[in-house]
Amino acid sequence: MTTMQDPRGLAGERTRPRTQEPMLRLTWTDPVTGTRGYLVVHTLVSGLATGGTRMRAGCTLSEVEDLARGMAAKTATFDLPVGGAKGGIDFDPKDPGAVGVLERFCQAMRPWLDAHWVTAEDLGVPQHLIDEVFERLGLEQSYHAAIRRSPDPARTLRRVHAGLNAPVPGGLLLGDVVGGYGVAQACLGAASAWGWEPAARTVAIQGIGTMGGGAAWYLHEAGMRVVAVADAAGTLYDAAGLDVPALLELRDAYGEVDRSRLSGSVRQLPRDAVVGVAADILVPAAISYALTPDNVADVAAKVVVEAANAATTPEAEAMLAARGVPVVPDFVANAGAAAWAWWLLLGQVGADPVDSFHRLQTEMRSKVALLLAAWFADGVPPRTTAEELAAANRAARLAAGDAGVTIP
Repeated sequence: MTTMQDPRGLAGERTRPRTQEPMLRLTWTDPVTGTRGYLVVHTLVSGLATGGTRMRAGCTLSEVEDLARGMAAKTATFDLPVGGAKGGIDFDPKDPGAVGVLERFCQAMRPWLDAHWVTAEDLGVPQHLIDEVFERLGLEQSYHAAIRRSPDPARTLRRVHAGLNAPVPGGLLLGDVVGGYGVAQACLGAASAWGWEPAARTVAIQGIGTMGGGAAWYLHEAGMRVVAVADAAGTLYDAAGLDVPALLELRDAYGEVDRSRLSGSVRQLPRDAVVGVAADILVPAAISYALTPDNVADVAAKVVVEAANAATTPEAEAMLAARGVPVVPDFVANAGAAAWAWWLLLGQVGADPVDSFHRLQTEMRSKVALLLAAWFADGVPPRTTAEELAAANRAARLAAGDAGVTIP
């Protein structure tokens, strides 16, 4: 069962000031479990919107709406020819019935997934799982709504598969690490803005799944000391720097580290301790609303780089700014996976990881440099500068007219 709600009639607390209401809020009830699922389409551009599908116990419509708004900002900031959307399911992804719930949700959303909504992995839903569900539904792959617009969908699908499955150093796949690589480049861009040498600096990362783990890998590779990471079971800390490759090998399918095989130098701290670790950069890469007025005073970092969507509440961000701690917003720092997926769909990058990494490094570092230049010069919060950039890109695209998206 699905219901649509008029944005003007929706009650509830608003997490961020809203300059534009979403065009669609849709609520679904699973006929088997009674689980609620949500689709929010914030904007359509050329009839398309992009945004992942997450699954977690406690997921709310308000949360999904915030995430859809963030996706719209993300696509505009990187000047992608697509709007923003998000899906969310209020269910535990570790429950044995999770795959069935996800499949029924996608079946119910099929009219949108077939023609308008390009989705992908998100919290609790890995890319391989959502692709398996799409294949069973006869939609081939989660980028289906864009791929079907190609004059040769089979050829486009082959290009997408080749890009997603291109091997990268470390035995991983490009599609699995590109988001984390983008976050790492945002951190390195911030370090560059301060004139820091990466080898002399430290980072703490909350979350060690796809995004946090990828960021940890590439920051470690760049020479930065990753002194703390946190998963659902707690924070792992080593002031000398964690052995990130070894740590990633100890993760299970849910991004949790096997504590029984840890090095003796690793200290085990409470899960929330990662927020207060003495590090130059803090990367919240796990859950939304991780930094709030209740814990923001604990933040010891000089800069926060949001890898998780909506990682910092507006109140917490204002409190950090008052202390001279800028926040590089999620819709810039974690946009690497979304931007890369659209470059791949548009044929602007292919299966060679070198090309993809070069483009993402160039674009991410230039945007972070722009945001922090305004911060250093005039104290303008990075989010404000990023929102202005997104608005300018939207206006330019609107002025040029909606010519549609050409998928080669």
